[in-house]
Amino acid sequence: MRHFIRHYVEMVIAMFAGMIVLGLPAEGALRALGSSSSELQVDAPALLLLGMAVTMTVPMVAWMRFRGHGWRPCAEMTAAMFVPTFAAITLLGAVDFDALMMWEHVGMLLAMLGAMAARPAEYLHAHQH
Repeated sequence: MRHFIRHYVEMVIAMFAGMIVLGLPAEGALRALGSSSSELQVDAPALLLLGMAVTMTVPMVAWMRFRGHGWRPCAEMTAAMFVPTFAAITLLGAVDFDALMMWEHVGMLLAMLGAMAARPAEYLHAHQH
C-alpha cells in the first residue's frame, strides 16, 4: 500500500509543479500577447480549463514514464485529468467559474484515485527509473 500512496502523492506533486513550471511561462506568453488568464476566465473559460489540465498532465505523464510506467497507465491518468475538465466545460455558464474550477480539481484527484484503484497491480509495487 505504501507504493500506492507514494505514487498518488507523487502525481499530486507533479500536478502542482506543472502549474508553476508550465503555468508561469504560459501566463507570461499570454501577457506578451496582450491577454492574461484573468481575461481568459471571462473571454474563453474553456481554454483556461483546458490549459490548466495540460499544465498538470504533462509533468504527471513525464514523471510516470520516468518511474517506469507504460503508456496505457499514462493514458488512463491523462483521461483522469481531462474527463473532469470536459465535465467542467459543459457546466460553464451554469456554475460560478471559481466553484467550477474547485470541483474540476476535486474531480481530477478522485479520478486519479479511481484510475489507480482500477489497476492496483500497476501501483502497488515499486517501479524502476
